[in-house]
Amino acid sequence: MRAADEPDQATRPGASRDQLLRRFLLLFAIGGTAVQWPSMLWPGIALPVFAVACASAIAALFPLRRLPTGWLAALLSVAMLAGAALLPLTEQTTSGPFFAYLAAGAAGYRLASRKAAVGIAVGGAVVAAVLAAVTGALAPDASPWPWWLALTVALPVYLGIAQRERSVALALAERGRIAREIHDVLGHSLSGIALQLDMADALRESGRGEEADAAVRKARALAVDSMAETRRAVHALREGALPLAQSLRALTEDVTISGSTRDIGTEAAHTVLRTAQEAVTNAAKHAPGAPVSVRLECRGNGLRLTVHNGLATEKRADFADGTSLGLVGMRERAALLGGTLEAGPDGDGWTVELELPR
Repeated sequence: MRAADEPDQATRPGASRDQLLRRFLLLFAIGGTAVQWPSMLWPGIALPVFAVACASAIAALFPLRRLPTGWLAALLSVAMLAGAALLPLTEQTTSGPFFAYLAAGAAGYRLASRKAAVGIAVGGAVVAAVLAAVTGALAPDASPWPWWLALTVALPVYLGIAQRERSVALALAERGRIAREIHDVLGHSLSGIALQLDMADALRESGRGEEADAAVRKARALAVDSMAETRRAVHALREGALPLAQSLRALTEDVTISGSTRDIGTEAAHTVLRTAQEAVTNAAKHAPGAPVSVRLECRGNGLRLTVHNGLATEKRADFADGTSLGLVGMRERAALLGGTLEAGPDGDGWTVELELPR
């Protein structure tokens, strides 16, 4: 079993900050203990323990994703035991006790098994308490830590577990967001492809072979574009940026944007774009040839997207029936952001209106 179930530290929000904090605390523990070495109790014994604590703590700091879980647990156990053994020897320093606390927190964060993480932390705490009691008996003048205070080195394991659970939750939310985006992109693209193929069948049955071939070629082009759009959407989600104005203008010629789109969040921008795409696709399906207009108003307290299509100017082919799941999905997406989506007949056509808070 590999340690591949560790939180994704490369993409998780705040991961760089957390890594920098761990590195700083470890450097503080190593450097501070080295500087205060003259106050160390029994230097001859403390030196090899200090070396093991430093080496294991540094090794545990790296992701080590290819390391089997058992080996990772063993490494964290060594770091915890070395830190626990070092604690009573460094009671006169301000940084020596950090090794045990950092090891307990690392066990909670790095190990998927709570039982294993808590076991390592509690085992280290017991060792630290026993050694503190022994040190107090052998060197009472050194005023070592009370044994009961040494038990607190296990507490950071719960902080590590909480941080891990938060990281996993954020990673799952990110995966769900990307999956939803891919679903919407492919749903829009496949709907367009089906529309063109249905049109090709209708044209071929009416003897308009050249136009039918053109519809098939357009369906193929839509398939190619959908793959490229999927890649762009995932990239935009990861980078947190989306050229919203440019994407809207690619849907139809009649696009009006008032206000700045620069400070629109990634989720809101994708919701606006997917709603516009769904509305334009539905217009092409149910009102072929109808003029379609897109209006986006960016206000201080929110934004409004309005997509309106007029009456059909071309004969509607006998397309496969839709399911209306597209607009239902858009309503759900808008609701997640605290917004609303309304769609219905409006004068000589149909209007879809999306409103989102900012």
